[in-house]
Amino acid sequence: MGEIVAGSIVDFFADPLNAAEVDRLLAAGVTPRAREVAQGGPFAGMTIVVTGTLESLSRAEAEQLIRDLGGTAGSSVSKKTSLVVAGEKAGSKLDKARKLGVPVIGEAEFLAKAGR
Repeated sequence: MGEIVAGSIVDFFADPLNAAEVDRLLAAGVTPRAREVAQGGPFAGMTIVVTGTLESLSRAEAEQLIRDLGGTAGSSVSKKTSLVVAGEKAGSKLDKARKLGVPVIGEAEFLAKAGR
């Protein structure tokens, strides 16, 4: 987490209206908990970029699945990208992956690797 994001979080909780809302949620029985992140998993240590439109998952769902299974969801393709998941209408990210020699798979193979 960088300085800007950290400052935004501090500012959020310093606002009396936000603090009051958090207190109301806690009083109503809402119990915050951290999401468990896999230490291992099929995507452990990998940076994976999703591009194009997937049939069965939104991009946010696919990226969360990557994180849940130990990987990092990247937003742009570079030589450090491990894998690109390409859906319909994939554009410049797919082109860049091919140019850099980054492996590209489709949604079905991605889901199979994820065990879905």
